[in-house]
Amino acid sequence: MADATHEASSAGEGEAKPFDAVVVGAGFAGLYALFRLRAMGLKVKVYEVGSEVGGTWFWNRYPGARCDVESMQYSYSFSGELEQEWHWTERYASQPEILSYIKHAADRFDLRRDVQFSTRVVSAEFDPQTSLWTLETDQGDRASARFCIMASGCLSAARVPEYPGLGNFKGSWYHTGLWPTEGVDFSGKRVGVIGTGSSGIQVIPQIAKQAAHLHVFQRTANFSLPARNGPLEPEQEQEIKSHYPELRKRARESPIGVAGVPTPTKSAIEAVPEEQESTYQHYWDAGGTSFLRAFTDLLLNKQSNETAAAFVRNKIRHVVRDPEVAELLAPKDHFIGTKRICLDTGYYETYNRDNVTLVDVKRSPIKEITETGVRTEGSAYPLDALVYATGFDAMTGALLNIDIHVKNGAALAEKWRAGPRTSLGLMTAGFPNMFIVTGPGSPSVISNMVTSIEQHVDWIAECLAYLDTHRLNRIEADVQAEDRWVEHVNEVAARTLYPLANSWYLGANIPGKPRVFMPYLGGVGVYRQKCRDVAGSGYSGFNLTSQ
Repeated sequence: MADATHEASSAGEGEAKPFDAVVVGAGFAGLYALFRLRAMGLKVKVYEVGSEVGGTWFWNRYPGARCDVESMQYSYSFSGELEQEWHWTERYASQPEILSYIKHAADRFDLRRDVQFSTRVVSAEFDPQTSLWTLETDQGDRASARFCIMASGCLSAARVPEYPGLGNFKGSWYHTGLWPTEGVDFSGKRVGVIGTGSSGIQVIPQIAKQAAHLHVFQRTANFSLPARNGPLEPEQEQEIKSHYPELRKRARESPIGVAGVPTPTKSAIEAVPEEQESTYQHYWDAGGTSFLRAFTDLLLNKQSNETAAAFVRNKIRHVVRDPEVAELLAPKDHFIGTKRICLDTGYYETYNRDNVTLVDVKRSPIKEITETGVRTEGSAYPLDALVYATGFDAMTGALLNIDIHVKNGAALAEKWRAGPRTSLGLMTAGFPNMFIVTGPGSPSVISNMVTSIEQHVDWIAECLAYLDTHRLNRIEADVQAEDRWVEHVNEVAARTLYPLANSWYLGANIPGKPRVFMPYLGGVGVYRQKCRDVAGSGYSGFNLTSQ
């Protein structure tokens, strides 16, 4: 990379160490970025706040943590050797297995030597005069680089709700996204879980098996589908491995980055009730999120969506023996799929246990955390341990936790005050040479994240190669092009039912966060082609200079 290491060959005390690129985060995205850029001959530094690689899969160690994309597809595709040598044991991989896989990839490609662990990046400043980014860490490190790549994750800024008395609790408390490495034994304890989103739905059945009594504090019921998880038979694994290239190609061209997802041909309201029932039952029995692809318009048409929602509510009523509890667990305030759809193993059955109590905190809100437990408007619940399954400041939280700014100029937090604005979800105008992996405005959390991560990192790597070939040092999103992209993202979302739900997709779980629908709903394949077209046209919509 011409002139990318700049003139300083060494850094004295207090000076920034020079690199070609600095990457923030060592999960799937950061490690692949390191692999690609190092292969181009660039000098790369990765900073990771955790003590090990893995990102989301390092922190989310709670019991029952599991991916909702099948393991054979939730994996890197860049190395045929890695694809063939790794053996997945289950249809849906658990957190320990995914973390082992990421560690294996880091070791196989000797990535750890360029990663500094237990280090949080606290600021990143761009100097327009030198076209360099300078990053500072909580360990006192300073690093400068031509390119800054934010691979900090979409679900990595854990959110603990600001209940009064939060610090008064004398028992032990945990957040599912910051789980202790050594694990937690809840045997014989009175436990409270606050939150029934994806992590809550996974952790609740596991804690219920240990705890003397479990109180689940639910504000909003969420739809959950059966995973139908099980061992991955060697014959099935080998069959997939025998045509991995074809499967990966189909995944990249698919709507959600997963191959084999059915292509529906009929609207739900065009089907007679018997056909609706049999179709939904087929997908229910098969397990997984393909249920939402049973008909063409489940996320477009309210009437169609209600047929699917009603089917799932009836399943909940059939499983949960207490009719009152079943009704509390049956969502009625949002369209199915417009909040992150959950997959579970035995979630609804858990409420048939004698040691599990569901507390409706919509009707009787939590007033405070006391020394001995939780107090709602109507009751007090003595507890020995509290688990916050309250999610994340999704998509923007990890970025805005870093002071990202231009020297004597704009700050990202100020620019995004009314909501994130990006071009293709890859860059944001006013911040040259800073790339975001799976940022707001890209398919990101609506897709198979590994598929989307690889596509973004490949685009970034090819962009840097283009800059080098054409002796250019700087790329920045054009403001007008960014405005057009943001408008397009909003238009696509508005055609769907997604924005009608109070979901973390639009920041509704964070008090005061702007209500902006953040992911791009046009589909992974469509989005990929748009990115390819931009690159093929010499990066139209971006300003490239030799400055």
